[in-house]
Amino acid sequence: MAIRAVLWDVDDTLFDYARADHVGMSEHLTAEGLVDGYDSVDQALGRWRELTTLHWRRFEAGGVDFQEQRRERVRDFLREPGLGAEAADEWFQRYVAHYEAAWELFPDAVPVLDLLARDYRHGILSNSSIHNQDHKLRVLGVRDRFEAVLCAAELGVAKPAAEAFHAACTALGLAPGEVAYVGDQPDIDARGAVEAGLLGVWLDRADSGGRPELNRITDLRRLPALLGGHTRFGAPSTFG
Repeated sequence: MAIRAVLWDVDDTLFDYARADHVGMSEHLTAEGLVDGYDSVDQALGRWRELTTLHWRRFEAGGVDFQEQRRERVRDFLREPGLGAEAADEWFQRYVAHYEAAWELFPDAVPVLDLLARDYRHGILSNSSIHNQDHKLRVLGVRDRFEAVLCAAELGVAKPAAEAFHAACTALGLAPGEVAYVGDQPDIDARGAVEAGLLGVWLDRADSGGRPELNRITDLRRLPALLGGHTRFGAPSTFG
């Protein structure tokens, strides 16, 4: 079945989340003053990343809602378990102001979207919220390139669950076999997409390698050739 559309992850796929988070939190800590218990900004940043992963996984598993995972991150980071919701939200919003100031797309994102626009339809499937991702895509100037933007917070189900991928395919009016999914996580994105019947593509920007069973690219500029040459479901990529 020919691929007719591409579904995209956003963070660390099209948008350089890791850089923006690093710069934003560095600026935030400078403005707020280094939190007690951390010896350096780098140590604090490392802890923030650990807590982001921890609480994001809880959100993806349905153990906590989107807003509460943010509050729990702040409470754990500040070592203030009793911090009220309003105070936690205010601290997080001050961080967000610095984070948003550092937003950038990866350099290969727009050129590849331009190149694919003639032959493929495009949508977004993210394990975030519509409020976050719609705003982000508009600020970055690419929202109008995507027919549909679906997010876990509103769907009530997150990748790698097949229901999330199928909901996005339904929004495009296409069968899973007609859709490719591109994301930076080998299991949540690429393997999850394959198990849901899509063509899964792992964007391994760090070139960490491994996972020969997956379609793996190290740069989005390799995606058009992979899509154009894909002739067998699950066929491993020869790129990178």
